[in-house]
Amino acid sequence: MSKTTENKDKPKIKVASENKRGAKTKSAARPAKPVGKHKTARVKKPEGSETILISGNEACVEGALAAGLGFFAGYPITPATEIAEALSIKLPSVGGRFIQMEDEIASIAAIIGASIGGMKSMTATSGPGFSLMQENLGFAIIAEIPCVIVNVMRGGPCTGLPTSPSQGDVMQARWGTHGDHQIITLCPNSVKECYQLTIRAFNLSEKYRTPVIVLSDEVIGHMREKMWMPPEDKIPIINRVKPSVPPEWYSPYENTPTGVPPMAAFGDGYRYHICGLVHDVNGFPTQREDEIVALLTRLRDKIEKSRRDIIMVESEFMDDSNIAVFAYGSVSRSARRAVVMARKSGAKVGIVRPITIWPFPIRAVERLAEHVKAIIVPEMNQGQLVGEVERHAHGNCRVIPYNRFDGELIEPEEIINTIMEVAR
Repeated sequence: MSKTTENKDKPKIKVASENKRGAKTKSAARPAKPVGKHKTARVKKPEGSETILISGNEACVEGALAAGLGFFAGYPITPATEIAEALSIKLPSVGGRFIQMEDEIASIAAIIGASIGGMKSMTATSGPGFSLMQENLGFAIIAEIPCVIVNVMRGGPCTGLPTSPSQGDVMQARWGTHGDHQIITLCPNSVKECYQLTIRAFNLSEKYRTPVIVLSDEVIGHMREKMWMPPEDKIPIINRVKPSVPPEWYSPYENTPTGVPPMAAFGDGYRYHICGLVHDVNGFPTQREDEIVALLTRLRDKIEKSRRDIIMVESEFMDDSNIAVFAYGSVSRSARRAVVMARKSGAKVGIVRPITIWPFPIRAVERLAEHVKAIIVPEMNQGQLVGEVERHAHGNCRVIPYNRFDGELIEPEEIINTIMEVAR
């Protein structure tokens, strides 16, 4: 799926990228343009693709293997267990390593260690396990260790609703680990996107030397859909940049034009220090103000200055719309159905779906709020991402939350009722 141009297979959809920190450029400063009329298109199967019927969790496994996963560590937890189960069989068969750890703390520690050793690594969990991973997630951020964490969300808090869907971990994905930090979080809404966004998560993780979260949920993880598996030579793969200097010249945390330093694997002859303390360019703890500010600024800027590359937002039916439904994950499926039905009843409504929810698509919301009278934000929680929408709408339109948190998916009819109330 293209990040910056209209999707060639689905001309009814536009996927847009975002400028850094929502800043205006010559093109971004113009009033928001409609995104494109809905059209019905017959999508051709890509040449060489294999058609399969698969669940979201299984698609995540296939995406990880296609991206070059070499090491998985995890602990069984509903509704993510199928990911570990499948990888316990498939990963060793392609030369990778699978290990079931004693808990989720050990799981994320293991994948960090494997990544330091040069392997692409991943773990998968749900809410309670994700909570246990937060300290080591912070370690991976400050030490700049690429890894992928899949969180198949379920109802909470605590043990909560183990077999029910939820979107209650959205803000935890952003702020779960302490301190100022940036994080990349991708949110699939289909089986195909579980596959595609898992590959993308690895690519972004390797490119920016950072953990990346795939935020799925019980509905997406367990639903089954037909999808096409592209041939290996058609899958874009990014690998981390390795040092081009001899070991004695290597500084593991030096600043570079991209803000992302090359990463040597332990065992390749490059000896360097890694720790969770604020450190200098050689990885050793520092109390120097200039080095502290330089590190934390670089960690922020390598993500913030790459918003155009990282952020993906999908829009439909926005040509003539004065109402927008802003929905993500499994709820966006109900939202799209609601939008289609409401338009048949005469409502001028479209849908905007953030595929990347962190960094938050600031500019997309700013532009949206400039040309609609209301943004409806349905979520399976008590109201999380709606706060970001309100903040970046700047009062230019109404922002209306619709929340359900009883362990059931929001149905299209519920969203339609809200749309029609606003449309009156």
